[in-house]
Amino acid sequence: MGTVDGRKSTRTLGKGVEIPVLGLGLYKAPPGGRSRQAVAWALAAGYRHIDTASLYGNEADVRVAIEQSGLPRDQVFIATKVWKDDMGYDRTLRACERSLEELGTDHIDLYLVHWPVPGSRDDTWRALQTLAGDDRARAIGVCNYTVRHLEQLLSWADVPPAVDRVELSPFLQQRDLCDYCARHGIRIEAYSPLTRKRRLKDEPLRAVAARSGLSVAQVLLRWATQRGLVALVKSLKREHMEEDIAALDVELAAADMDALDALDEGFRVAWDPTDVE
Repeated sequence: MGTVDGRKSTRTLGKGVEIPVLGLGLYKAPPGGRSRQAVAWALAAGYRHIDTASLYGNEADVRVAIEQSGLPRDQVFIATKVWKDDMGYDRTLRACERSLEELGTDHIDLYLVHWPVPGSRDDTWRALQTLAGDDRARAIGVCNYTVRHLEQLLSWADVPPAVDRVELSPFLQQRDLCDYCARHGIRIEAYSPLTRKRRLKDEPLRAVAARSGLSVAQVLLRWATQRGLVALVKSLKREHMEEDIAALDVELAAADMDALDALDEGFRVAWDPTDVE
């Protein structure tokens, strides 16, 4: 295990856009004061990547928290998503305009297709290409796309996705997908990297935590970022946010990374897009 200066670490997306390796996810964060407070605490702890969505209902809270933080807009990376009810070319453009208004900004750093909806996702992607072309979106990407979905998209798209945001942890490594994305320059963004706390008591994780002097949550996050992924964590507690970002200051030993790599078993805690046409 070594010490590194990882809190400012970023990954490069297409067109040279830099995305911080750790982001605060706001899925199921209640709209209003609790979401605003969560973002405020995250920014104070050093987070510079906030992941929201129109579905979450808390885009306006992100705006308020950033405004109150005093941080310049260009120092906070904002990602948001178009939900499946707004798929299609014109509807997606309108959805983006609503998100821009809610977020109080003239651009979104990463705009994502939230789900690979059959029948409308191609027109949705055409809308995202338009948004990227006029700089309303600095980077565009997808969520929950399998290799099959990506192959279909890349067969015709003028602009490839910069990101595929998927569930990923040592227990669900999706190696075929990761390999495919690496070959095509698509960055993997991992959500639910802590398995929604369902595997935090597993002995192999606890053993790595004991050897490294980290918490189990920190071990899971460091595994993800050390594998070159962007990781999203969800918390409404200040102490957990501070603990999570501190994981970026430490590097796991190669033997511990190997032990975590050996845990892959296809264990999911979220949606499975495999059967989506």
